[in-house]
Amino acid sequence: MAHTKSGGSTALGRDSASKRLGVKIGDGAPVRTGMIIVRQRGTSVRGGINVARGADDTLYSLADGLIRFRTKKTRRFHGQLLAKTIVDVVPTPADSH
Repeated sequence: MAHTKSGGSTALGRDSASKRLGVKIGDGAPVRTGMIIVRQRGTSVRGGINVARGADDTLYSLADGLIRFRTKKTRRFHGQLLAKTIVDVVPTPADSH
């Protein structure tokens, strides 16, 4: 009989790489057009003024400006009120120097 365990297959050791989701630019930070604001699965954060949503629910800026997060109560399909987070890009004057 063999005196060491065989080096066969194991059921452990498999995991997917993390996707680095979350808020990428915080409240009050300057942003340029096209910059990613939030990476997410689903719409836990919704896009507001000057913010667009990509095919994978990523929120990105449509204009230069400052990031502003706010909450808004929305009514769900069965009547329950739910607070949703909305992100806006507030445009800055073009010649602010």
